[in-house]
Amino acid sequence: MFEPISKIKSSKEKKFFIEKLNIYSRFIELIAKSLKIEFKKKNFEINKNTFLKLKELNILNSNFDKENDQLKSMIKQDLYFKFVSAVNFNIQYKEPIGNLLDKLNLLKVTKTKVNKRFNIVDFFCGAGGLSCGFSQEDFKIVLANDHDEECIETYKFNHPEISKNKIILEDIKKIISKLDKLLVDKVDVVVGGPPCQGFSNVNQQRVIDDPRNKLYKYFIQAVKKINPKIVVMENVKGMYPYADQIKKDFEDISYIANYEVLVSDQFGVAQKRPRLIFIAIRKDIVNKKKIIIKDIFNEIKTNSKSIKKHILRDALEYIKPLKSPRIKNMTEIDDEKTGKKIDLNAYKGNENSYLKLINQNRKINFTFNHKARYASDVNYEIFSKLGQGEDGTSEKVQHVFPYKHRNHIFKDKYFRLNENKPSRTITAHLRMDCLSHIHPTQARTITPREAARIQSFPDDYFFLGPYLKTYMQIGNAVPPIMAKHIAKVIKKYLK
Repeated sequence: MFEPISKIKSSKEKKFFIEKLNIYSRFIELIAKSLKIEFKKKNFEINKNTFLKLKELNILNSNFDKENDQLKSMIKQDLYFKFVSAVNFNIQYKEPIGNLLDKLNLLKVTKTKVNKRFNIVDFFCGAGGLSCGFSQEDFKIVLANDHDEECIETYKFNHPEISKNKIILEDIKKIISKLDKLLVDKVDVVVGGPPCQGFSNVNQQRVIDDPRNKLYKYFIQAVKKINPKIVVMENVKGMYPYADQIKKDFEDISYIANYEVLVSDQFGVAQKRPRLIFIAIRKDIVNKKKIIIKDIFNEIKTNSKSIKKHILRDALEYIKPLKSPRIKNMTEIDDEKTGKKIDLNAYKGNENSYLKLINQNRKINFTFNHKARYASDVNYEIFSKLGQGEDGTSEKVQHVFPYKHRNHIFKDKYFRLNENKPSRTITAHLRMDCLSHIHPTQARTITPREAARIQSFPDDYFFLGPYLKTYMQIGNAVPPIMAKHIAKVIKKYLK
């Protein structure tokens, strides 16, 4: 979870380190609350056991006095006292805590042998939606990369079984030349979703040579160098007119490829999210096994017919109701009414097929990133007036929007979700204002946790970084449950 204090140099590294200290401390507070044991924030004396625990957490190495002084000078006194008190609480109540800290006990996770059958590389991994789904289907991630620091921190936190030196914050162009050194084991599958903003449905100038779309070319180069058996590439539906060109690019490196648009709600996800999926298989394997890729897509779609379909209400059940902060700059502050970054989970294994699905039938004690967003007086009034399925063109908000061409201006800006249908697509644009995803029954927009549930992330999938950046991470991800169903069929062709 932690980097050694001696290795923290940049301001961003410092911010992530402080965030993790707060996460650890908050975890302990909640565990104490659930165990009905008083958590004393003044128990900050450092003894031999404390030092050993800090070494186990990878914060201190050997030069205790110097590194402890470094820790004190880096963070505020209140946080230092709270964190050390949390560490001492963990030591004192080790037995009753048991496995409640498994999410943070990364040392235990990394020492546990991971018995997974197939090796996978995830390029442009983002927060880890594809990896999350594939890892649930017997795939071992041996390398992942992204250029976004928040995404990488989130990925590391949620994939502690992967060595940190195999989760790389770097441009793929620089990674290609190092792949021989980075990959020791044979790779079965390469997956990824290269950013292609030039293909977005909101972009009217979609050209294959748009500089923003060149990253998929580097993805192809990486595939050529790794030479996996199978490739799964996902992208926006807007890429469809150029899919044949991409198919040819795969053929140029000796792969047979095909593509289909798959929609996430067909796989039990509580949202309609169309994605263009490419499956490419090495020519020698295709010829040897007589594989027809269309048959793979048909199997994926046939399997989906028996899957229980879910609606938005399923995703929003058993989660604490919240109110929007009415004062600016309160979003990062934990509050009982507006939400907390870490809180006890209201879902305790109750009968809800969707939550059972995304949580893999696990009882999860905590819920993360469930914090409401600031609402101005105007927006709050709109939230209160709009009915489910209504948008900014509704007569109910005409007095708020006294514009002649209201239909054109506000049609897409405001939308109240309908709890009786799958959600509209969760997008990275939510980081801007979230007004296109107003909660169906509460006068606020959806929280990052609610967006993550709609995307089918488990409740204990923690998104690190600034509040607004969590929306970006969630919106850019592939729904894990959709990825899982693709992986389930793909692995049959690896045997």
